[in-house]
Amino acid sequence: MTAEPMPLSVLDLSPVPTGTRPSEALHETLELARSAEAAGYHRYWLAEHHNIPSVVSTSPEVMIAAVAAATSSIRVGSGGIMLPNHSPLKVAESFRVLGGLYPGRIDLGIGRAPGTDQRTALALRRSREALAADDFLDQYTELRAYAEGFPAGHPFAPISAQPDDIPLPPVWVLGSSAYGGQAAAALGTGFAYAGHFGNLDPAGVIGSYRELFQPSPEQPKPHAILALAAIVAETEERAQQLSLANQLSMLRLRSGRPSPLPSPEEAAAYPWSDGERAAVEEWAGLVSVGTPDQVAADLTRRAESAGADELIITTNIHNPAERRHSYDLLATAWGLKPR
Repeated sequence: MTAEPMPLSVLDLSPVPTGTRPSEALHETLELARSAEAAGYHRYWLAEHHNIPSVVSTSPEVMIAAVAAATSSIRVGSGGIMLPNHSPLKVAESFRVLGGLYPGRIDLGIGRAPGTDQRTALALRRSREALAADDFLDQYTELRAYAEGFPAGHPFAPISAQPDDIPLPPVWVLGSSAYGGQAAAALGTGFAYAGHFGNLDPAGVIGSYRELFQPSPEQPKPHAILALAAIVAETEERAQQLSLANQLSMLRLRSGRPSPLPSPEEAAAYPWSDGERAAVEEWAGLVSVGTPDQVAADLTRRAESAGADELIITTNIHNPAERRHSYDLLATAWGLKPR
């Protein structure tokens, strides 16, 4: 009997290609979600980022509703809701509504980073005191209390997060640092490590999460998802062309010049300096690039090395149809069962 492949999922930032209107990326997210479900992907998570011209993943709860409505069986969730940007009450209400509309299909991934620059974070949080506070654990405790009840005498005890007959969806703590894994372990939640941009060894972070894990009624044993970036094409040459465009996008973002996702032709014509080429070489190892079999083998190696239970893949490709095809190629090489 052939063993079932490790679950494979999609992390979507709704990328904006050059030459297109940003709103078009929202509709492309729905197309990719339908395609991912048909290909056999396990989850479809929507990220939260703000004030970045290359992505329009600003409102994951809205997109979760749209993706869940456009599909029928794939799990849909946030990858994630940046909890400091929101009141715990509003998150509890939003995800209870989503759970009521799409029972058994919603995931609540939460993070402690702002998902943006400091000025935009201030605009989101409305005060410098809130911006400076590191109260993620307090916010999480409040979030859970809307589902499980506040201690007697708590000022928020009379507040009901409606619809109160719906439990909170399964909670995952997201992180790109050791703290994220430690927080997930202490809180007894699933953990998703951002290996697509985190600079730590995933094996160490996930290993620490497992070692420190405290079981909870919602999550009796540890479960780790590893997020990775991949670019798959029919040929290695085309994959490298697509990768160069992704590298140019990252260069512009990290050097304070964010722009929509460039095309491979734009990346090939870009006047790369020696310093810029050196910089992107440092990041290149974070992305698995190549033919379907090459990428599947590399992802398998990285998942096994990290001790992950699942993989969730993000792919930045300028052409939406080519992006969908990249995910389809990977699904086939991975051995997913089409729905």
